[in-house]
Amino acid sequence: MNQGEPPRDERTRRLMMAALDGEITAQDRTELDRLLQADAALETEWLQLARLKEVTSDMALRRPSEEVWDRYWGGVYRRLERGVGWILASLGAVVLISYGLWTGIKSMFGDPELPMFIKVAILAVIVGVVILLISVIREKLFTRQADPYKDVVR
Repeated sequence: MNQGEPPRDERTRRLMMAALDGEITAQDRTELDRLLQADAALETEWLQLARLKEVTSDMALRRPSEEVWDRYWGGVYRRLERGVGWILASLGAVVLISYGLWTGIKSMFGDPELPMFIKVAILAVIVGVVILLISVIREKLFTRQADPYKDVVR
């Protein structure tokens, strides 16, 4: 719809859509019939829309073959299994790494002979490595999901 169209054309289009959907009142139907008789271009558009509605109403989706269904369900199972596996592995890794870091940091800060700047430097290295590791893993996972060639068989 052009920006310069008057509101009357918008009303006419709404009436046409309501008529196509079977949601038009008798009064609006009378108004639409009068508008269609007055404008040949509008009547042509109405006939095209009615034909389009008729054609699309009679369309039926083709049933996929068994091979397509088998591939679909295989993909669903594979994604589900891998998703559960990644979740469990990630949770386990987070718990183990957290426990190891907590124990290491606790013993490091409990050692009075180790200078404070060494403690801070070790903590900075640990945090930096963890951030880099998470960044690389996240990037690999997102790249793998968007890779258009991942399912190509050689």
